[in-house]
Parts: sequence; C-alpha cells; structure tokens
Amino acid sequence: MDTYTYQIGDNLYINLTNRCSNRCTFCVRDQSAQYEGYSLWLREGEPSVEQVLLEIGDPTRYREIVFCGYGEPTYRLSDMVTIARAVKEKGGKTRLNTNGHGSAINGRDITPELTVFDGVNISLNAPDARAYEKICRPVYREIAFDSLLFFARACRERGINCWFSVVDCIGAESVARCRALADEVGIPLRVREMIEN
Repeated sequence: MDTYTYQIGDNLYINLTNRCSNRCTFCVRDQSAQYEGYSLWLREGEPSVEQVLLEIGDPTRYREIVFCGYGEPTYRLSDMVTIARAVKEKGGKTRLNTNGHGSAINGRDITPELTVFDGVNISLNAPDARAYEKICRPVYREIAFDSLLFFARACRERGINCWFSVVDCIGAESVARCRALADEVGIPLRVREMIEN
C-alpha cells in the first residue's frame, strides 16, 4: 500500500508525487525505496486531495504539516494549495519543502498561491549554475538555477516566510559561497546535515 502521509517526530509529511525536476547526487530516494521505515515510492498512483485530507485528520495534532516526499510537490500545485488551505482552515501549520522550480514547472509565477504557507524551504545546495547542474542534475538545465533564484526573490517580495537550505555534504567552501549568495538575495540560509538512509 502506498504511503501518502508519514509522521516523523511531531510533524506529518505529505508524499504527493514522485515526479521531480532534479536528480540530486545526494538524494535520499536514490539510496532506498524506504525512508524512516516508510515506503515512499508511489506504485499505485498519486493520491487525491480527499485521500490526503482523510489521512491528515485533525492537523492541530501535529507541529507542522510538511509537503515533502519522494518528489517535488509543486508538480501538484493546485492540489497542494487546496490541501494547505484546508489545513489552515482547521488551525494547522503548513510548510513547503521545494527545489524552487515550481514556476518553471508550471510555466508561470506561482508565488501568489504560496502565501497560504507558514514557511517555504527552498533547497539551494549550490552557489552557482555550473555547480548546481553538477550536484542537482536538473531537467531544466539552462534555466534551473536562475529560475530557483527568481522563485526565491518572488517569495521574499510577496512577504512569504522563506529560507534557503543547503546540505553540509557540499563542503565548507560551497556553503560559505551559498551564504554569501543568500545574503545578496536577502533570504536566510540554513545548513542541514545530509540524510543517510
């Protein structure tokens, strides 16, 4: 049976899709079909809004409802926003974990629809386009890094609580350069440990 939601600590995570515009060299999904004991590959298809909301139940039981699974959630933009709004209406807190390609994926600036989220975590993971292509292996090769920065700036300009994140496995020098870039864009940077599965 496919896993549409999974709990880690006080958070509930939503596994909306396995589609992704990146093939990151460090991605946990390439290490195993399971994460924290949950099988996150969707073999029966993507879940409906109703299926996800049924599994969430009362969102106030959780610290956060986080859109983060074995894929990029903005491929399911309309459904994702519908779920987030329903969670907010019931008093829950929401976060989107994204690679920042949502506007490229959907062919338009999607940030007006993301104001429903309490937080948006944008995976940066490289200080420039060349390094990004090598580390993240994006589908949108020529525009991936620039579209990520466009997305981040648009989030900031709309007053969305957003931050960049990088994995520590990219090395101290790259992290320092990412921090300088984040400062230039005007968005905070968080460094997280690489997930070993």
